[in-house]
Amino acid sequence: MAGNKSAYYERAILDLLSAIPFTPPTTLYLALSTSSFTTSATGSVMNEVSVTGTAYARVAITANLTNFPAASGSNPATKSNGTVFTFPTATASWGTILSAYLADASTGGSILYGADLTASKVIQTGDTATYAVGALTITEL
Repeated sequence: MAGNKSAYYERAILDLLSAIPFTPPTTLYLALSTSSFTTSATGSVMNEVSVTGTAYARVAITANLTNFPAASGSNPATKSNGTVFTFPTATASWGTILSAYLADASTGGSILYGADLTASKVIQTGDTATYAVGALTITEL
């Protein structure tokens, strides 16, 4: 996941120039989608994996330096996950996962970042989707 800001998050950052406050979430939620990433996606509209009868749930991630160590580099700057992020084991097919998103709520909410996977991944019954340490990288130019 190379990572791109959502339209929502881009506006929130730009509005800081007008002294419109933005309070960052203390918990982030990693979500999986069966469609390609789009910056206009919302937490309710992104073709997220169905939760009905599949055991799918977004992964809650505390926003801290353990889960996301300090950014490194410049032009581009990058930030990667410092711990493994693990989804529940699928109890039914989740379909073909094409993208992932970081949201500010366990359901619905707003998308902050998202990206297409480098390779699509089919999640079948009994599979456990995970992001290894360093596998989720967000890049800012």
